[in-house]
Amino acid sequence: MISLRGLTKRYGDTLAVDDLTFDVRAGRVTGFLGPNGAGKSTTMRMVLGLDHPTRGRALVAGRPYEDLRRPLRAVGAMLDARAVHPARSGRAHLLAQARSNGIPARRVEEVLETVGLAKAARRPAGTYSLGMSGRLGVAGALLGDPPVLILDEPVNGLDPDGVRWIRRLVRDQAAEGRTVFLSSHLMSEMQVTADHLVVIGRGRLLSDTSMAEFLAAASPASARASVPDPEARSRLVRRLAAVDGVSVEAAADGTVAVAGRTAAEVGDLAHECGVRLHALSDVRVSLEQAYMDLTARSVEYATGTDDDGGRG
Repeated sequence: MISLRGLTKRYGDTLAVDDLTFDVRAGRVTGFLGPNGAGKSTTMRMVLGLDHPTRGRALVAGRPYEDLRRPLRAVGAMLDARAVHPARSGRAHLLAQARSNGIPARRVEEVLETVGLAKAARRPAGTYSLGMSGRLGVAGALLGDPPVLILDEPVNGLDPDGVRWIRRLVRDQAAEGRTVFLSSHLMSEMQVTADHLVVIGRGRLLSDTSMAEFLAAASPASARASVPDPEARSRLVRRLAAVDGVSVEAAADGTVAVAGRTAAEVGDLAHECGVRLHALSDVRVSLEQAYMDLTARSVEYATGTDDDGGRG
């Protein structure tokens, strides 16, 4: 587990991280979200002892990172996929890391196979594409078979197959009981990968909750039904419109949009009315929309326009 308590980092007059307190628990993938400049990378660097907090503490399995005797066996991390000497081969890079932490050389070959770089292992890292560099970074994080993984933007540069591979990898690691702390700007992928979310903005904690709770809080109960029969559709619309707190809109294509009730509740009402439905589903906002709504006031580098061309 990773524990942050009052973690704060100030660079001169700039408050990069402001009193963060949260836990990253084992057995689940925790997504770490925030706009550019929110303090995500600084937070991860403090967890790994690369930056020292101005105040507060960050612990891995109850200990500061610098107190870990063989850190790669306790926590595996990838913060910068390009942080490799360009003239050194991928295999040599991993072998040096392994030797520094008492990890057998055979483990290097194992992780190279795991990330799909076995055939490119002897090539200079400077010839790797961004996606290959990311795979090498993940290999380094897995090298010590650690109980804690910290990955900063691991899907950068990966093709769709690589993105799917990362998703399976981190979910499998969590299923084995490991702590997985993952940052990404790819919201669609985060939505299907993370079990839990920590969201920060301007260095402060905005949300620390499960993915399901995060999306539910951003989505008032609403549903969409398909009722092809016009008479039945009218009957259902009248019944729904009579319910307090419900608004309903019927379209010519047979779709009925309902705000204020879940799909299960709409289904029960349709059954009471004797209305046959061809489709029924809850309507939820995407993670991207929920995240944008939450962080709208915390964007450090605003473009000045919204998606529709208006002023942001």
